Amino acid sequence: MKQFWVDIRPWNKEVATTAIESGADAIVTDDAGAVRRLGRITTIAPDGDLKIGPDIAECMITDKASENLAAGIRDKKFIIVTTSDWTVIPLENLVAQSDRIIVRVTSAQEAELALHVLEKGAAGILLKTADPAVVREVASLVKSPAVNLGLIPFTVTKIQPVGMGDRVCVDTCSMLPEGEGMLMGNTSSAMLLVHAETLENPYVAPRPFRVNAGAVHAYILLPEGKTAYLSDLAIGGKVLVTDAAGKAHAAIVGRTKIERRPLLLVEAEAAGSKVSLILQNAETIRLVAPGGNAISVVNLAVGDRIMGCTLEGGRHFGMAVKETIVEK
Repeated sequence: MKQFWVDIRPWNKEVATTAIESGADAIVTDDAGAVRRLGRITTIAPDGDLKIGPDIAECMITDKASENLAAGIRDKKFIIVTTSDWTVIPLENLVAQSDRIIVRVTSAQEAELALHVLEKGAAGILLKTADPAVVREVASLVKSPAVNLGLIPFTVTKIQPVGMGDRVCVDTCSMLPEGEGMLMGNTSSAMLLVHAETLENPYVAPRPFRVNAGAVHAYILLPEGKTAYLSDLAIGGKVLVTDAAGKAHAAIVGRTKIERRPLLLVEAEAAGSKVSLILQNAETIRLVAPGGNAISVVNLAVGDRIMGCTLEGGRHFGMAVKETIVEK
């Protein structure tokens, strides 16, 4: 995830409080103690957790020589850069050469440019503003970036009870609206969208923070295109939540719950791509039709269309790799 830092020099308590409440990763200040009295957050200060100089470099980009100097720094965790005329070319050059660049910005427009330069963007931004509203606006860009996934409809080809096994419920720290869920699959090459437990039913109360996700072995799609086994999700980690149109955002894992339940295999195809997922065999477990309507697995039929995605197959510790890997 991108770093979001706020520069509070001179001290501004309202901006500092807003930065902490908005989920900033660090505050640059001359008084780390004043920040610590407001909340727990990394401080970058002479008396802070990190210090400019020993831990973090700072560079003003005015010409090619200073650009090369910043790109050549290898012994610091991050490099804060300021561009004199805010043209995009120096940023492109720096981002292409280093994954440690923190860009100093003063507005949401500058932040958006820095976060998307060369598509991958800088490692993060350092916001300098006296306006708490700007802090909140920039925080929404960094912490809840709009992601559009290329979801496609799959046609169901097989539905089969497979017996008892361990399944995972993923409880998030967010209230998920109707139409949203998470992407899971038996393999990393294709996944199905499993709907959150937002709907009323005769058996249990809605749990709009929860996705009854699938068997413990299944892959789940995470932010930044990474994957994890459902069994490996941990409290405080992040998962990717999306709707049927592919509009996605990150959510924090509050807990996971593994229980032994009857399981059901669902297989589907789309344009030569195959997907499968083992889910709990229960009315409350739903997949998502084109348009966003939820379909319970007990009502699912061969020929139904459900939403999912295809991914570059082959994963090593959750990262996509280019090597020969066959998953069945």
